[in-house]
Amino acid sequence: MALESRPLNTRVQIQFDLGTDGDGKKLTASKSIANIKPDASDEDIFEVVSSLLALQSYPVNYIRKVAQADLVAAE
Repeated sequence: MALESRPLNTRVQIQFDLGTDGDGKKLTASKSIANIKPDASDEDIFEVVSSLLALQSYPVNYIRKVAQADLVAAE
C-alpha cells in the first residue's frame, strides 16, 4: 500500500538553561516559534533561530523542530 504524508504544521522549540535554584535543581525555560512553513528547509530555520538567539542572554540547551503530518493511504 502506498502512503502519503501531508504536512500540517511545523514549529521550533528552544530550551534555555537558566542555571540552578537554591537547592541546586536545574532551571530551564522553553520558547516556541509556530506557524513555520512546512517546506522551509532545516538550514533556513536554523539560520533564523540562530539570529534570534543572538538577542538572548541565556545559553541554549537545544533547538528542536517539531513537524506534524497526516499519514494517509495514497489514492
